[in-house]
Amino acid sequence: MPDTPLLPPDHPDRAILAAEVHARPPEPLQAPSRATYVAVRIDGEARAAEMDHIVALCRRSGVAPPAAGVTQWAGHLPTDRGPVRFKWERHGEFSSYTFFTAGLSGQPFAEPVVGLLPPGWLAGVPGQTVFAAHAKLALADMLCDGPGGTPSAAQLAAHFGANVVVGAGIGDGAGLAFTDFSIHADGFARFLLLDREMTERQAGRMLQRLFEIEAYRMMALLALPVARGLWPRLLAIERTLAALTERIAAGANAGPGQDEQLLQDLMALAAEIESALSASQARFGASRAYHALVTTRIGELREVRIRGLQTIDEFMTRRLSPAMATCATASQRLHDLSERVAQASNLLSTRVDIARERQNQALLAATARRAKMQLRLQQTVEGLSVAAIVYYLAGLVGYGAKALKAAGLPISPDLVTGVAVPVLALGAWLALQRAHRRIAADDGEASRSFH
Repeated sequence: MPDTPLLPPDHPDRAILAAEVHARPPEPLQAPSRATYVAVRIDGEARAAEMDHIVALCRRSGVAPPAAGVTQWAGHLPTDRGPVRFKWERHGEFSSYTFFTAGLSGQPFAEPVVGLLPPGWLAGVPGQTVFAAHAKLALADMLCDGPGGTPSAAQLAAHFGANVVVGAGIGDGAGLAFTDFSIHADGFARFLLLDREMTERQAGRMLQRLFEIEAYRMMALLALPVARGLWPRLLAIERTLAALTERIAAGANAGPGQDEQLLQDLMALAAEIESALSASQARFGASRAYHALVTTRIGELREVRIRGLQTIDEFMTRRLSPAMATCATASQRLHDLSERVAQASNLLSTRVDIARERQNQALLAATARRAKMQLRLQQTVEGLSVAAIVYYLAGLVGYGAKALKAAGLPISPDLVTGVAVPVLALGAWLALQRAHRRIAADDGEASRSFH
């Protein structure tokens, strides 16, 4: 007997959604080791070429390639100088490539992991580089003077040169992280991660967060050139709107033709603002999302201050926040301008409608006067028509009376005609009134049906 199911049928996306919380797990790392991270912005059309490029590397290395449709993959690539752990992740707008290998080079950052890859493979990745960095994970005892110590200025200068170094304890002091947030001559930034008492997974999480902080920061800053490019356009739009508003205020008694021209100018300005909104809001929205991720990742580092150094949180607050404020201001100004143009358009449209209503009232009044004159003329014509009808009918009655007299009846045709005239006139008038009442009744029924 088949087992009775315990649950209703699964939602089609249940398994995918349940696996999402386990997506992009960090690689466990053991000191000493090296890593290289590259974030490449890629268009949707190049996704297939990206996968083909990864598959080609896997086949060249004799490794099973990622399955079709996956958004992340990790595997070991054998090389002449030891295995390289390759991790690929596909994000919304970019893809990340991370390479790990055990051991350190003789000189800090002198032999990056990507130097073990086939020549030209990394440069052939489809897309544009947004962020790239080398990282070095070493035991804290190698660079620090005693337990709980920190590297000296000379030791940090050996890794970062004369650049200003930012650093802090991470993981509540379980490790140390240092960087200069600069692109060095080889095109890569640098991270130095020192292990005091981190577990392998903790070390992997901390390094992944450091990489993601910079990748998301760069993606957030993609909106800054858009915002800066909008400033001249925003100023021109504001000046144009101010001039149109002054013309609206000064032309309170202007004719409808001038108001309609002003309304067309406002519509053209509104179209320009909507064009700027549609071209920038997606980028500004993505920037806000990336900035939120940067803030979240920094909080997850759980920094502990090192005397004499800025923490990563302080550096980002002072350097990234103003740029994000610039983007937010440009976005808000666009929305404010859109609302102001809409308000001015509504006011002017109301004024145009009132002017048109006055014209319509004047036209209706003139039409009413003409209708009244036509009614009077019609009544005059109806009176003449009654006289003509009576005259015609009286003639018929006279002919009939003469015929009767000729037949031998003792009647006077003139007398009969004279007596018939008032009767005929009353009958014609009553018939005319009845026709008027029927027309009025039909008009009233049609009006009720319309409403």
